[in-house]
Amino acid sequence: MPSVPSEASEAGRRFVVEADGGSRGNPGPAGYGAVVLDPTTGETLAEAAEFIGVATNNVAEYKGLIAGLRAARELDPAARVRVRMDSKLVVEQMSGRWKIKHPDMKPLAAEAGRILPPSQVTYEWIPRERNKHADRLANEAMDAGKRGQRWEPSASTADLSASADAAAARVVGDQAAGAARARAALAGAGAVTSEAEAEAQAEAGPASVVVPVPAGGAAGRGASASARVLPTPLPDKPVETASASVSSSATVGWGASADLGAPATFVLLRHGETALTPAKRFSGSGGTDPELSAVGRGQAERAAAAFAERGTIEVIVSSPLRRCRETAAAVAGRLGLDVHIEEGLRETDFGAWEGLTFAEVRARYPDDLDAWLASAKAAPTGGGESFATVARRVAAARDRLVAAHPRRTVLAVTHVTPIKTLVRLALGAPPESLFRMELSAASVSAVAYYGDGNASVRLLNDTGHLR
Repeated sequence: MPSVPSEASEAGRRFVVEADGGSRGNPGPAGYGAVVLDPTTGETLAEAAEFIGVATNNVAEYKGLIAGLRAARELDPAARVRVRMDSKLVVEQMSGRWKIKHPDMKPLAAEAGRILPPSQVTYEWIPRERNKHADRLANEAMDAGKRGQRWEPSASTADLSASADAAAARVVGDQAAGAARARAALAGAGAVTSEAEAEAQAEAGPASVVVPVPAGGAAGRGASASARVLPTPLPDKPVETASASVSSSATVGWGASADLGAPATFVLLRHGETALTPAKRFSGSGGTDPELSAVGRGQAERAAAAFAERGTIEVIVSSPLRRCRETAAAVAGRLGLDVHIEEGLRETDFGAWEGLTFAEVRARYPDDLDAWLASAKAAPTGGGESFATVARRVAAARDRLVAAHPRRTVLAVTHVTPIKTLVRLALGAPPESLFRMELSAASVSAVAYYGDGNASVRLLNDTGHLR
């Protein structure tokens, strides 16, 4: 007697397809990756990856989708498939919520739509950190293409890496609860970690806002109440749409509107430690131009390894000062990129305060220090730069870089004040907010600049692997 098919077999199996694509240059050498997963066990059922030559991110992402759907169809043409991608463009277009305007996308979307009946496929956007398996496959394919080879499943480690990431995510989840408790305790205690912040809070009054970012050595700056911030991912790769531009008078809004096209994303890396960093001495562009210490060189190498693993950096720019150039060179060496010097990213000139601690400046130049803490227009003793002057210089550099690198991810290796200034301007925060932020050596933040002049900020301080 023949067996009666189960309900599951009649309805078809259920799969999850995760797909991604990337282009190193947009357009540039491109590849895709896709994986079919069992939604219950998370088991990898099939993988696909291919180097596709010169193409854009969006073309590569669509080809990753096509490969994933084909792999699912080969396993079971009656399967119900949930597609998960970190490409908002592909997910929204394939879901029918966004129109497909670009001529290169229309045939690819049509091809993807024919592989399985639309009633069997649903689409879900996921953050990039949840799409690492497909992302690694795409990068493996691009790496193989660079060597003149084809991607081979037998050589892939993406499945093993994805399993390791899942295990690590469970650990991070446990740590997150502890970090939240620590932040709550600090907020309740109203902690102040430096004399400079106490001064600044007294000037700003009780309504001042404190941004909790990690402690670790902001030379010559007040520090906020500090809490450990768990790692968050580097910015998503750019999407192929309209150019981004930025105005210094931009209206602050939601910032991350996908309809505006891909942003120009600045990944802001503070240089590694120098001999002056641990003592929090003023170290600007008017001092001795110190080199990285042994600790700083180690931080730079770890940052380089982290960025090489991510594979998202397309351009590297650096302050002309030695500590930044050395940090940038470590990253550039791992990524095979050149370093472009941007004069506007140099640190503030602290005049006669160079090399001194805050307490030493307080003892020697109390009136000048009080004026500096009270007004962004006040300059350090001896002809240094005011924060207002630095803000104009940094904003001009920002505008040049956004215009030169639309839709690209730019690593900017710079200093405390330029990074704080870029974050402050993106948030539309007042100048006194500079005293509410602290940046550890070799820490990372990011700002994405959109076509309407808005910006969104990611605070990625204390990423752990950068130290």
